[in-house]
Amino acid sequence: MKKMTSKELRKAWIEFYEKRGHVDIGQTSLIGDGTTGVLFNVAGMQPLMPYLLGKKHPLGTRLCNIQGCVRTNDIESVGDSSHVTFFEMMGSWSLGDYFKEDRTKWSYELLTEVFELPKERLAATVFEGNESVPRDDETAKLREKSGFLKENIYYLPKEDNWWELERGPCGPDSEMFYITDKEACSDKCNPSCDCGHYVEIGNDVFMQYDRVDDNEYKLLEKKNVDTGWGFERILAFLNTNGDVYLTDLFSGAIKILEEESGKKYSNNDSDTFAMRVIADHVRTSVMLLGDEQHLLPSNVGAGYILRRLIRRAVRYAKKLGVSTDIFSKIALWYIDEVYGEFYKNLVDSKEFIINELNKEIKKFEKTLNSGMKEFEKVVKNISNSGLKKIDGPTSFKLYDTYGFPLELTQELASELGLEVDVEGFNQKFKEHQEKSRITAGEFKGGLSSSGEIETKYHTATHLLNAALKVVIDKNIHQMGSNITSERMRFDFNCDHKLTDTEKKEVEDLVNKWIAEDLEVKKEYMSKEDAIKSGAECMFIEKYPDEVSVYSIGEVSKELCGGPHVNRTSELGKFKIKKEESSSSGVRRIKAILE
Repeated sequence: MKKMTSKELRKAWIEFYEKRGHVDIGQTSLIGDGTTGVLFNVAGMQPLMPYLLGKKHPLGTRLCNIQGCVRTNDIESVGDSSHVTFFEMMGSWSLGDYFKEDRTKWSYELLTEVFELPKERLAATVFEGNESVPRDDETAKLREKSGFLKENIYYLPKEDNWWELERGPCGPDSEMFYITDKEACSDKCNPSCDCGHYVEIGNDVFMQYDRVDDNEYKLLEKKNVDTGWGFERILAFLNTNGDVYLTDLFSGAIKILEEESGKKYSNNDSDTFAMRVIADHVRTSVMLLGDEQHLLPSNVGAGYILRRLIRRAVRYAKKLGVSTDIFSKIALWYIDEVYGEFYKNLVDSKEFIINELNKEIKKFEKTLNSGMKEFEKVVKNISNSGLKKIDGPTSFKLYDTYGFPLELTQELASELGLEVDVEGFNQKFKEHQEKSRITAGEFKGGLSSSGEIETKYHTATHLLNAALKVVIDKNIHQMGSNITSERMRFDFNCDHKLTDTEKKEVEDLVNKWIAEDLEVKKEYMSKEDAIKSGAECMFIEKYPDEVSVYSIGEVSKELCGGPHVNRTSELGKFKIKKEESSSSGVRRIKAILE
């Protein structure tokens, strides 16, 4: 087989297809567009789905590219030699143009002439047929004609060699495999086994049928071909023993980790695992932050996945004994040495990527330090009691008070041979939602949603309210608010227009409290006790008998349904953009966080 660098492999794939009349369509965003029901692009063909289903592509009928993808259904598996979260798919397509004969011929040429794999080591699978669709003998014969040995061509059922949606274009696929030196699991071993004797290389999908109902398939007049080969898998296959982290896609990151830790990648399983997690998760974070959509860490959707990846990397950095300061160094290596040439957004967004990565790291490190102390107490108590499970209330406390996501508690517990009462956690979470229903129902504290930026702005209103009391008048109270992802609007009682000096003093005081990194604490109590404690409340009649009270250091204490950040340093810089009249005796401030 031919050894290749990642850049040589990119060039070889695109040039192979351009010589055969294909157009390189480049990459699209890693973030899903909402049409497929997934958060990220998970396959190279996903952005081309409209064209595979009949829409005319502006660049023609023969297309190719290398598309970035993200799969996050098995994050916990990242750490072995093959799993990655960000990966690339080498793709080519025929939209009603060539079909099986050209496709099978070119796949064999790629395998034997470009990658220089011996034909004796190659195997292929084809669809065995069922009551609805006949056996795909055509592809089997064409595989043999192209050069595959007949004894290495296998017929497999629909679950192995068929692609379809609920309705519309579909058809058989034919996968290609390399036969390794690993001993076959039995006399009946075939490519459907996971014993390691066969390693998948690529897949050709032949869309030649129209699924009109569950059991009826009609031949299409216009047939398509969708070809997808895993970039990292091929690279690892050609250059290493199958360990993707030994390829040049990761070599620089691994070298940095070795130098900083004083440990070797192959030293022991624990260190190897940690280095793989950090290298992979930083890489994926760089690609998501630098994507054309500039994904940011958050508590929902795709942003939550990004946050989870960064936080998992931080955890394993601590296990490896390295400072998270090196994450920037690793990120820059990925941008400058590996991907910047092909993903221009990364170069243009370099400063943004590094800044946002570091912000999220520092934020989590504060949470982790306090949360780990509590987690260790929990483990000690469990150990002393002889139990093997963290109960629901305890896991929820770790989440609600210390910012530990459930999956983090689960992962930490698993490492110690413990379980987590997920059902109990969910019950406590449900109870929490009930207590905080005013944030999601008839009274939301002016929030348009409860995303991360809205949460920051909501917390900032508490600081603004407190600052107005100090600078203007202790009798000032909030009269209303409106919060979006772009700004906050805060109404308050006041008998005069604020001077420039007053506005500057209010702004400076809020930023002073932000810089002090004040803790935001929440506690539950009766409404009566909350009022007695000095907590301020707007619209007291809207609150239930049991309320949540949020305190920000010693500067603010209010009844509130939330949500709020954990510490004021998470807010950024507060800036007043406008101060104006709202109504008689009521002023309005519009402000942003930078």
